[in-house]
Amino acid sequence: MRINLTKKDLINQIYMQLGFSKLVSENLINDFLSTIIQNLKDEKKLKLSRFGTFSIRQKKSRVGRNPKTKEPKVISSRNVILFKPSKEFKEFINKRND
Repeated sequence: MRINLTKKDLINQIYMQLGFSKLVSENLINDFLSTIIQNLKDEKKLKLSRFGTFSIRQKKSRVGRNPKTKEPKVISSRNVILFKPSKEFKEFINKRND
């Protein structure tokens, strides 16, 4: 059973289902992902209706520890991306196929 979904898989799905050429399908996926990334960078939050909300949060620097040597080390502050699924997405995932 395959777990990862690659960009190539998405391109092939668009090619097979919509009939666009692979080049057009690739451009469509690249433009879609670029739009999401740019919007998230600019606005710090992105909501995709009926899917979920992506947001950027700043994590403070902290002291961590190397598990092998037990040596303390400072972990620098950084941005992290959070995802909160929408109510509809949660319901779809938890729906029983009776």
